[in-house]
Amino acid sequence: MKKKLLSLFSVFVTLCVLLPSVNVNAAGFTSSYQPQCSAIELVNLNTGAVVYEKNPNKKQYPASTTKIMTYIIASEKIKDLDGTKITVSKKVVDKLLGTGSSLSGIQVNDVLTAKQLLNLMMVPSGNDAALVLADYVGGGDVDAFVDLMNQKAKQLGCTGTHFVNPHGLQDENHYTTAHDLALITKYAMSLPYFTEITSQTVYRCTPVGGPRAGTTFSKSTTNLLINKNGEGGGKYYYQYAKGIKTGHTDEAGYCLVSTATAEGSTYLCVALGAPSVDANGKAITTRGEMIDSAELYRWAFKNLQMKSIVKEQDTLAEIPLDYAWNKDSLRLVAQKNCQAMLPNNVSTGSVIIKTNVPSRVSAPVKKGQVIGTATLSYADQTLGTVNLVAAESVERSEVLHTADKLKAVFTSVWFLIIAGIIILLLIIYIVLALIYNRKKKHLRKVKKYRKM
Repeated sequence: MKKKLLSLFSVFVTLCVLLPSVNVNAAGFTSSYQPQCSAIELVNLNTGAVVYEKNPNKKQYPASTTKIMTYIIASEKIKDLDGTKITVSKKVVDKLLGTGSSLSGIQVNDVLTAKQLLNLMMVPSGNDAALVLADYVGGGDVDAFVDLMNQKAKQLGCTGTHFVNPHGLQDENHYTTAHDLALITKYAMSLPYFTEITSQTVYRCTPVGGPRAGTTFSKSTTNLLINKNGEGGGKYYYQYAKGIKTGHTDEAGYCLVSTATAEGSTYLCVALGAPSVDANGKAITTRGEMIDSAELYRWAFKNLQMKSIVKEQDTLAEIPLDYAWNKDSLRLVAQKNCQAMLPNNVSTGSVIIKTNVPSRVSAPVKKGQVIGTATLSYADQTLGTVNLVAAESVERSEVLHTADKLKAVFTSVWFLIIAGIIILLLIIYIVLALIYNRKKKHLRKVKKYRKM
């Protein structure tokens, strides 16, 4: 039953990420809660709307949340995750000696499928599993794998991200932002098995080859937000949460990327940099990233609501229409429904709709033709934009069109200049003709006089 629920959740989230039905955004609303994390972004996945943010573009060390990108590259480069078998080499395992890494329990010469390694990387946050996958995909060159990570980050629109390893061990040149990590995670959620794997609290692994073939070992999630049996008797557990990935180093602090679904909405929260050591270097045991994430989810579910602002075919503007017989204006309507996340106590009438349309339009016009846009805003923050389209088709009157063109010709500057030149030449011609005729008459008189 649990697997079926996870599968349904995966399908739902994938549809939310890939198939938004309307053009929507949201204001970055202010919560009375004061988060402990140094950078946060809370996104409504149904719409893609950012509803809360704190330093979303501040450079942060991601620690093991790095593995979300590692998952993306490994799952896209390994076509058969279940059928691809990878042997754990001593060379790879030795790279982590003395680093204090979180490990997944794999051993040298274990043979595991790529999918098993993805589970061991994401559930217990195994740096060893991440390194084995990177070494395999990179053809023995982990740096080549990291290059793929950075290329993918750019493709996804990340502007403040740079990776130097596949697991997240501290390096000053290894960083991201809350906003970038949200972009990376939303993409990862569209990939096979991702939400299923990252929502597990326990993973049981049985190597398919090597000295431990057939022997099962278990690993628990590091994500206390989804584990009711976790640290402190489940005090960080939040019943609506699912996945995704934790991270921690002294420099990065406590980090968490998670989702939560309730009241018909799904949110993604990226919480980075909760304090893990105090000014004296003493460990802080309070998990601020877990507390922040749960509190912001509660705030969003309690205080925000999806509201319909504009319905498809609603009339939002009317502009003058040229060249149409017995019709001098065109109605512009919304191309599609437009919804927005708003506080429960805010009426949709408080939303300001500002249209951006031409001063006039000329026939012919086809029904559904995009003529302009309408921008929706609340409290000086943009909620979204919707196209404005023609409400009906209007044919052009050739009589009116021709008359207008003739009028344009006759009133144009060049026409007036040419006409003026012609008139001036005509006047000159007449004057010269008169002078010529006078001279001609005068010559006749002279000739006549001489004959006498």
